Amino acid sequence: MKIMLFGLLAVLAGCSDAVDQFVYSGFTGSNLILDGGARVTPSGLLELTNGMVRLKGHAFHPTPLYLRKSPNGMVQSFSVSFVFAILCDYPDSCGHGLAFFISTSKNFSSAFWTQYLGLFNSRNNGDPNNHIFAIELDTVQNDDLQDISNNHIGININSLHSMQSHDAGFYDDKSGDFKNLTLISHKAMQVWVNYEREITQINVTMAPLNVEKPVKPLLSTTHNLSTVLTDSAYIGFSSSTGTVSGKHYVLGWSFGMNSPAPSIDIAKLPRLGKKARSKVLQTILPIVAVVFLLSAGTIFLCVWRNLRYAELREDWEVEYGPQSYWDIAGGKVNFS
Repeated sequence: MKIMLFGLLAVLAGCSDAVDQFVYSGFTGSNLILDGGARVTPSGLLELTNGMVRLKGHAFHPTPLYLRKSPNGMVQSFSVSFVFAILCDYPDSCGHGLAFFISTSKNFSSAFWTQYLGLFNSRNNGDPNNHIFAIELDTVQNDDLQDISNNHIGININSLHSMQSHDAGFYDDKSGDFKNLTLISHKAMQVWVNYEREITQINVTMAPLNVEKPVKPLLSTTHNLSTVLTDSAYIGFSSSTGTVSGKHYVLGWSFGMNSPAPSIDIAKLPRLGKKARSKVLQTILPIVAVVFLLSAGTIFLCVWRNLRYAELREDWEVEYGPQSYWDIAGGKVNFS
């Protein structure tokens, strides 16, 4: 009896830090676990990568999740919501993107800063021992990963080969039409991830920040996450830039176990910085400035020379008087 009692107390003690729900409307004062290029900015943004190339960054909720009610039980239903934004120096190219993930480990030291989004490397990509569930927001099309585009969202199990993916966007509740979203548009967007234990269904939805969660999910598939995730796991975000710079931000984040994720207070979200100038403007503006200066200089010289010539002509005419005729071959030509 005593042994059973001590065993029960040990289980309860181990679950005392269990997370049922949390919400971040900005990250000022949070105690997230950060590594790589990740940091919390003074304004409260969670910055996963800071614009440097060949960089990866991770951020974890400090307390692990206990996903099962009992050892070897089913992974419980959960719901996640987060607001993100991606800023790039150029409108047509950017770092690889970011991912929301649940993982058995916080150690991603061996992960590459390339197309694997700081989660995997070329050797362990696809290994079932990874025990990782992720939602990728990918901004580079990699043929080796069979990416559908350079602007897509995908559901990933132990791999960056998405089990299902779709171009970024949402279905309008009124018209039912699909509307594209550009991940690197510098605009904040919201993503919802829901897992239903009873039917092992995963739904992923996204929309612009000020749009209510659409009724129709963008992605929907079935996969038993009890075969993927361990009893205890960490939840967080990962990002990588590769050889092209990019800044990847999370503005708000919430989680609920067996309940909807709490609402993120949009009014409290930190603001993003200034939008980067486009590549076209960065190329054309210096050329336009040089052409303008050369044109202005040429006009000034022409005007100055005409004024000088006029002054000399007037002085000459005053001194010698206008000459009306000139004798050419016995004839006279009027020059006045």
